[in-house]
Amino acid sequence: MVPEIGHFAIVIALVIAIIQAVLPLVGAVKQNVRWMGVAKPAAVTQFVFMCLAFVCLAYSFATNDFTVKYVAGHSNTYLPLQYKISAVWGGHEGSLLLWGLTLSGWTCAVALRSQKLPQIMLARVLGVLGLVAIGFYSFLIFTSNPFERLLPQFPVDGADLNPLLQDFGLIIHPPMLYMGYVGFSVVFAFAVAGLMGGRLDSAWARWSRPWTMSAWCFLTVGIMLGSWWAYYELGWGGWWFWDPVENASFMPWLSGTALIHSLAVTDKRGVFKSWTVLLAIMTFSLSLLGTFLVRSGVLTSVHAFASDPERGFFILTFLFLVIGGSLLLFAIRAPGLKTESQYSGYSREVMLLVNNIVLVLATVIVLMGTLFPIFFDVLGLEKISIGAPYFNAMFAPVVVGLLIFMGVGPLLNWKRHNVNRLIKPLSIALVSAVVISLISVNLMTSSSSIWVYLAITAAVWVVWLTLADLYRKVLSDKRGVWTGFNRLALSYKGMVVAHIGLVVTVVGVTIVATQDVEKDVRMRAGDQITIGSYEFHFTGVKEIQGPNYTAQQAKVTVFYDDELVTELLPEKRHYWVQRNMMTEAAIDPGVFRDLYVALGEPLGDGSWAVRIYFKPFIRWVWGGALIMAFGGLLAMSDRRYRLKVKSRVAVSLGALVQN
Repeated sequence: MVPEIGHFAIVIALVIAIIQAVLPLVGAVKQNVRWMGVAKPAAVTQFVFMCLAFVCLAYSFATNDFTVKYVAGHSNTYLPLQYKISAVWGGHEGSLLLWGLTLSGWTCAVALRSQKLPQIMLARVLGVLGLVAIGFYSFLIFTSNPFERLLPQFPVDGADLNPLLQDFGLIIHPPMLYMGYVGFSVVFAFAVAGLMGGRLDSAWARWSRPWTMSAWCFLTVGIMLGSWWAYYELGWGGWWFWDPVENASFMPWLSGTALIHSLAVTDKRGVFKSWTVLLAIMTFSLSLLGTFLVRSGVLTSVHAFASDPERGFFILTFLFLVIGGSLLLFAIRAPGLKTESQYSGYSREVMLLVNNIVLVLATVIVLMGTLFPIFFDVLGLEKISIGAPYFNAMFAPVVVGLLIFMGVGPLLNWKRHNVNRLIKPLSIALVSAVVISLISVNLMTSSSSIWVYLAITAAVWVVWLTLADLYRKVLSDKRGVWTGFNRLALSYKGMVVAHIGLVVTVVGVTIVATQDVEKDVRMRAGDQITIGSYEFHFTGVKEIQGPNYTAQQAKVTVFYDDELVTELLPEKRHYWVQRNMMTEAAIDPGVFRDLYVALGEPLGDGSWAVRIYFKPFIRWVWGGALIMAFGGLLAMSDRRYRLKVKSRVAVSLGALVQN
């Protein structure tokens, strides 16, 4: 009975989404206040029913209801409860249900947090979100029903969750990633609603900015969690593989970063309207493209869900309608978008435009490297493989260029700037960056890789100029340094923090990519190996028992200058149901280095294959991402974006009944 309730809840949510899409949009055309008023209660009610569907599926997993096909394929009696709950989104159908729930959650948030929006604008925004919801709910019901039954014959026990997914990473990574992915639907809806009404002014940009930054923060943390999860779970010691599915989340992050900067210009100066709208469409389209890549079956990835071509065709059609429809509307409305202000060639507007171009170029590089192998395969041409060498060679110069422009941008005034005033601060910053990079690289690393020098130089360049600009702004307040700092807008403080976070990540990426040490060795009890100043002693292997697996656990003690640093316990696990062998790496984390040990296969005579890594500055990669997200959160907290919440769910539901 519970699965039927869940399925019926999705059907009801689809009906409400149709109402939410049709009545408010038609009401906006006809200036019918009652029809437009349906949008808010419909959005809240839709969220309630999607929550009900999600709870029903989670209950089916928790109670081992193997009459549900999806539960039987992704759970097992021995599976720990926390993984039974996270298994709800561990496969194709459940992940689509999570996507739909997240979309309805964002829609409900817009309905409840947008009291200052004109009713006609809110009706259009929620109407567009309703159209998007129709596509995803239809996909769930007609091609990916998570509540499909296996009756009258059903298995006594389930096939178990993929051992790779039986990890804390599955609990937090997909929900966070989807919050970012789906969150960009909101700014897409604002862009389309603005095009419909012909209103794309500074107020429109101000309404859109907090939603865009919120989605970007979630996506930043989601990508970081995915990188961290792959690092410790796969046993390869890697944190980024330029995998097509990883790229699918990275592309909307890049274009979303460009969108944030473009919205800032449109908000403050009323320029770049067409470009900003195009970026909003592009960012959400890339999010949908990621969905197509993951669920269409056109690529093979450790992250991808195996799916049939029918599902891929459905998503491809939906992708075509969303992108084609929005671009057609843009083509019709774009000629009427006029710039409200003028600016010179030496201004912050131009520098932010250059920043946008670099970010879009980076997006195109990743897009080409991801899609070209697929195109060659579809056209029946020779199979090609595009891997890390292409991405590293193409992406590294773009990142260096981005850092150079990022350091200069905040120094420039809006509208126009006297370029002669830049000579002194830029010269000081350049000399300081070169000197500091030479000193720091020689102190911290043993290699003289050109990319390490360039990355450190660019990083110091950005930090120096950013702090110099902050210092100048603080001192300009005659009431004191602390007062001057407090009076700075949170959006500016957030920008400073986010830029520093990016610098931290770039430094971490560069150093770990060029300085890490990897050794594959044969070891038995009593053997030891030295990496740098660290000595790794292999003391033996024992068998341990887990909730749904048995494991061979090794013990490796690590010494630094004859002092014990840590004891590492890597495992080789055998999962009973799927009969899979999994590697569980053991890691000793540190601010400036990680010690990483993975247990391989037994080699006879008591020997084991052991992989040992020394990973310098690896934590900076993820720490920088968290700093970036915190910067986005600060910027989003600016008082200009704070809205009073006056709506209540009960009132909204009552209004729906009344209408």
